[in-house]
Amino acid sequence: MSDGDTNGRDNHEVEVWPELERAECLARGAALKWASGVFCRPEHLERLGQYRKRESQRTASINSRLKSVVQSYLEGVDWGLGQLREARAELREVSHDMHKVNLESRKNSEQVTTLETFRDVSVNHRQLFAAVSNLPRLYKVRSMVLETERLVESRRLLEAHARLMELERWQDEVLLQLQGPRGSSGTGLTSEDEELVRNYFSGVGCLVDALAKELWAVVGSGLTLSHQNPTPFVSAVRIVEREEALDHIFLEERRSTLGHNTPMPPGRPRCWRDRFFKVIEEAVSARFRSVSYLHTQGPGLASHLSALQHCIMGDLSTVRHFLEQCVPTHYHLTRAYLRSCHQFLQTHLGLVSGWELEGGEIFAVLNWVLHIYNSSEMMGEPALVAELDIEDMGPLISQEGLEQLQNKYVQKVRKSVSEWMHKALEVELTDWQRDQEPDIDHEGCYHTSLPTIIAQMLEENARVALMISEALRDQTIQMGLYEMENLLSRFRDAIIEFGKEHHRDHTINSNKFYLHYLLACISNCIILKASTECLQQQLCSFPSNRYSRIPLGPLAALDRAVRKACRLVMDHLLFELQPHLQELLSRTWLDQGDVTSNMCGVLEHHCELYNRVRQPCRQRLKEECQWLTVVEYVRALMQKRLVCKSNDERNQLVQRMSQDAQQLRDHLQSMEIDGTIGEVNPTALILALADIINVKDPVMLILEISGLVAKYPDINEEHVSALLDVRGDVPKDVRKSILDFLEQSTPPLPPGYRPIFTEILVPSSSMHFCLPTAKCT
Repeated sequence: MSDGDTNGRDNHEVEVWPELERAECLARGAALKWASGVFCRPEHLERLGQYRKRESQRTASINSRLKSVVQSYLEGVDWGLGQLREARAELREVSHDMHKVNLESRKNSEQVTTLETFRDVSVNHRQLFAAVSNLPRLYKVRSMVLETERLVESRRLLEAHARLMELERWQDEVLLQLQGPRGSSGTGLTSEDEELVRNYFSGVGCLVDALAKELWAVVGSGLTLSHQNPTPFVSAVRIVEREEALDHIFLEERRSTLGHNTPMPPGRPRCWRDRFFKVIEEAVSARFRSVSYLHTQGPGLASHLSALQHCIMGDLSTVRHFLEQCVPTHYHLTRAYLRSCHQFLQTHLGLVSGWELEGGEIFAVLNWVLHIYNSSEMMGEPALVAELDIEDMGPLISQEGLEQLQNKYVQKVRKSVSEWMHKALEVELTDWQRDQEPDIDHEGCYHTSLPTIIAQMLEENARVALMISEALRDQTIQMGLYEMENLLSRFRDAIIEFGKEHHRDHTINSNKFYLHYLLACISNCIILKASTECLQQQLCSFPSNRYSRIPLGPLAALDRAVRKACRLVMDHLLFELQPHLQELLSRTWLDQGDVTSNMCGVLEHHCELYNRVRQPCRQRLKEECQWLTVVEYVRALMQKRLVCKSNDERNQLVQRMSQDAQQLRDHLQSMEIDGTIGEVNPTALILALADIINVKDPVMLILEISGLVAKYPDINEEHVSALLDVRGDVPKDVRKSILDFLEQSTPPLPPGYRPIFTEILVPSSSMHFCLPTAKCT
């Protein structure tokens, strides 16, 4: 090798591997850096031989690995070059063979043209042969069509269908022969030829339509024919099964010859079995439609639903005992009929639910859907339950639709209840004006017709709603309680107006049975309270129901009405006591002893009437009567109508007050009135006040008054000052010390104590007029 070649190769290597020089520089730099770090001191040079030996071994190892890698790479390149040489040789052979094939194909092109001519002649010959062989059949097509039409018209369905099948077979064979054998490469049947054949056999399609029309007419009237002559229905079923079998055969052939693009015969598949069940469904709908829209709305809805029930069950009996025997078992005709009935009822009842129904009509629909339809009288019959699970087909009316119907029902009943309550209240107000006392029940209590009407109406509505469901019963009860609350509010207003009217006209046209009807109102409220609590207990029986929230308003309204009536009763008692109270604790009363007796006569008359009131208001009225009498007695004392001027007058006053207290106590006890009301004995108060007046030494009054304050903590300075004024002998210093004591001692009211002095206002003392700048003497 010359020097020029060597230099050229070196230059070429530098150009091809410029990284080599850079790598060598990096390696030298790294080695220098390593050596400067290892041999930084002179004593480190002793280990130079060791490092040199180790690095020479590492270099040898790296060189050997590089040689191994290069060797394997070169072997791979050599194997690849060998494969490329073999591929080039094979490609040359294939190219040579393709050239030979091309030459052979050019030689055979003339022979292919000759075969195409033979093929066209063969197709024409085959078509002509098919036409000649089918001429006898073709001549008979017209007559066969006419004969089959006569058979269809006379409902000889099986014979007509046999002729129809023969005509269809002729048509299919002609088309098949004209088309040629499967897999042939001929031109086949042209569209013009196919159209010619179909036009010639056009009567066959009309026959299919006519037969289907008669067939479905027979199927649709199967329920009627089953009682008279089931033969046409059986024939129809046999024809349906024949057609179903033919559809199956043609579909199987098409699947087996899918690669040959075999067309289906005209009108196939017919799916007459599916059409059979569709006609059954349409027949059910048409049959019930004649029942469905005849006198449906209005009072006739219940009768209409009853007619539907009888019609469905009658038809089901016919299907199970007659038609089921006329069809194959796999038809499950009863199941299909049940499904058709259910679907029709779903549609029909959905339409009915959208009408503007009255309460009774809604009840009829709900009762029929929820109870009658699923009962043993209809779909709950064991034989029918075994045929079909009604729950799989869904409810007749959806849950949302049922809730809407129930809400409509409650609204309709609410309107009716409101109207009846309004009328009952008008009758009640008219009864109050009667010139006779109210009716008396078996317990001897006054009453009117109002509570009986209201209670019976609400209980009857709840009972009727319970026939549908407990939820509807709870909704109805809630509605009734809310309406009762509204009634009681109007009832209380009527009582107030009744009292105002009586107080306006008592001097002219006084209603002598005013008190009697007030007491009857109280008894009515007690009856209504018992009825209300009974209805609320029914709601409490099912606390898990989402409609069972118990309205508390009616009881509160009853309590307000009772309180108002009792207040008017007490006002009437006060009105009749007023003439006697004006003479009480006056000079006339002190000289004459008949005022208290007259008061007791009035009280006795009222308490006798209170016995006509139901408990617990009877006892409450008597207690209020006692309380009112004592309060008015003490009020008369606080008015200072009588001021004692001597010890004799004080003794006489004390004696008369003690007699009055004893007389009132004895009289009230004779009328079965307990003397204690809320930890307070009202009649004992009169004796306590008499004891204050009876104290001989005024200095000792502070002790008696402290005891009085302990028993009656609501007494104030004004009451004690008026009591001291009645005595007429209390010095100013004693009065001042007593009033200072009262001002400093204000004990709290004990539990259960009913204030009595709070209801008694002391009239202000009359003072002489004096100028603002001068002192009052």
